[in-house]
Amino acid sequence: MITKAVYENGVLRPMEKLDLRQGEEVEIEIKAMSDWRTEIDGAIKDFIGVAELAHVKLNLDDFEIKYLEAPHRPPSNLPSGKMAIYGFLLDGKWLKIGMVGPKSKARYTYQHYSPNAAPSTLAKSILNDIDMWNGKVQPENIGDWIKNNTNRVNILLDSEHGMILLPLLEAFLHLRLRPLYERYPCEICERES
Repeated sequence: MITKAVYENGVLRPMEKLDLRQGEEVEIEIKAMSDWRTEIDGAIKDFIGVAELAHVKLNLDDFEIKYLEAPHRPPSNLPSGKMAIYGFLLDGKWLKIGMVGPKSKARYTYQHYSPNAAPSTLAKSILNDIDMWNGKVQPENIGDWIKNNTNRVNILLDSEHGMILLPLLEAFLHLRLRPLYERYPCEICERES
């Protein structure tokens, strides 16, 4: 069983009901929530307020957030009726934030791990960034390198919320997280960096 807990006043308090007998002894492993998870959780909470300004009512239960720490396994499918935002993080820096509609399984599952799978992929961006990677990563191993070295977040929403919401969330996360590789550079981000 894996669960989240909060440490308060010397006591570790589970955030959900545990299926344990009274007095049952358990062994626990303490693992602090990493900053990238907190960063995403905070961004989603703030985005709910942004959506509300556009008269779209959302709550935290509308978002299914999956955190995949390095080494990670790419998702095998995009669940039916879902659309998603995904992001890749390396050493505290967001590399790419993207979005997929309910019919974009390939983009969501494997294209970013191969430089030739689509016109714009994380793999291609990394290989083209000679200043940063200095030839250490090769086309034949880039997919494995991404899986072994980057954290990935998948933020899923029911497609019934409408595709118009997805670009708003993606743009919000671009401005908030400032990913290194994006297809359309953000002029505001460049001026403020």
